[in-house]
Amino acid sequence: MLVSDWSAPVAHGRFVALPSRITASPTLHSAAAYSSPTFRPLRYAVLGAGFAGLSVVWHLLKHSPKGSNLRIDIFDEVGIGGGASGVSGGLLHPYSPKVKLLWRGAECWKECLMLLSIAEMSALSKESNSELGGSGQCFDSFIVRRRGILRPATSMKNLSVLLDNAQNCDASCRIEIIDKETAQELVPNICLPFNSAFYMPQAVNVHPLQYLQALFLACKNLVKELSDSSHGLKELYLHKKSVQKLVELEGDYDAVIICLGAKADMLPELSGRLPLRTCRGVIAHLHLPGNSSVKLEGLGPGHLSTSYNEIACELWHYRYVELVIRLFLGLSDWSLQVPVSGIALAFTTIDEASKALDELLPKVSAFYPGIKDWTFTGAKAGLRAMPPLTPQGSLPLLGCVNDFVGDNCTCKFWFFGGLGSRGLLYHAWLGNLMAQAVLSCNEELIPAELTSWKNINR
Repeated sequence: MLVSDWSAPVAHGRFVALPSRITASPTLHSAAAYSSPTFRPLRYAVLGAGFAGLSVVWHLLKHSPKGSNLRIDIFDEVGIGGGASGVSGGLLHPYSPKVKLLWRGAECWKECLMLLSIAEMSALSKESNSELGGSGQCFDSFIVRRRGILRPATSMKNLSVLLDNAQNCDASCRIEIIDKETAQELVPNICLPFNSAFYMPQAVNVHPLQYLQALFLACKNLVKELSDSSHGLKELYLHKKSVQKLVELEGDYDAVIICLGAKADMLPELSGRLPLRTCRGVIAHLHLPGNSSVKLEGLGPGHLSTSYNEIACELWHYRYVELVIRLFLGLSDWSLQVPVSGIALAFTTIDEASKALDELLPKVSAFYPGIKDWTFTGAKAGLRAMPPLTPQGSLPLLGCVNDFVGDNCTCKFWFFGGLGSRGLLYHAWLGNLMAQAVLSCNEELIPAELTSWKNINR
């Protein structure tokens, strides 16, 4: 078992000898055993270390042929969760803003909960301190909060649509219609102009960066587990560098999986050929002023456990606008993240953040008036890659893109992107499908709805 976050140099298109600080499992006596052509490992490159990329890595390891040698190289210049995925809103449920069950929503919901549990278990493992603590990363905050999500109705028309759609909710993530009094037990001082809200008690709030770090640790642990159990040598490397051209990787890998989000269009082979649109956004961080008080006595057992320490509340005003309220009991303030029409990739200017707040806060204050007194503490901004609209909704883009790269490719190039605002929901199930398609070299394992986008370019 070889695991590292070291960026290996490249010589003549091939990786040179690995540095001595990468350690091997005691059960492996020699690296020479797999260096011969007979034992040449399967080699995969995954571009991007966000939701899509790490899900693919996990499932490549999980589904790799028993006894096979496997090497996976992850390329991300920022590192784990350094892009859009790491700063997403983190609200997880299988519904649209109108609480309509999304395409394959039940399958995606189930797979995502499973992967979240795997990440949580890894964070609690003894390896978490030695693997992540030494590098400055530790799980000192939550990964998943299972406290439910509350969505108020924003208009009479919206209320009617929500009422109709809520009747067809999935049993694994049910929707309860509650009145103002019940809603205020969940979120004190919330205002419901139409006296109704839609509560999803099984929905969860995820800390994206903590989750991605834990999922990467889970991948490391799986590498060790598979190698130690005689399932073949497994290797995993994280290279904090970008790939400028896909042809740079030609000849080094059996397959390259592109999971770069909005950055995928920067690759010359894909530039202008992906039917994606970008959505600029800002995430603003606000805190309750220190001299303000929050009445907590109304937070009884009700729909939530008495031991809960967070409530997530999601408000939709326009497409791609959402609000997350996080209440930490025992602390002196509330913390708030307000994603405005997108997910962050970089720091934003004060002017841009101020304009975003000026646009959003009047709408939010209709439901939570106290937000006007909160203090702005910082913001980030960036791009989200949005897929085209189809009869089934806005679906991610998957498939083999060898036709885009060039003729006579010796390896397979795959694309997994366009997750838009639903990357957290889609990443586990689709990462599973993508990994199986890659391992079997069979694009037909991917639903036709997700590969039909390639016909646009023909």
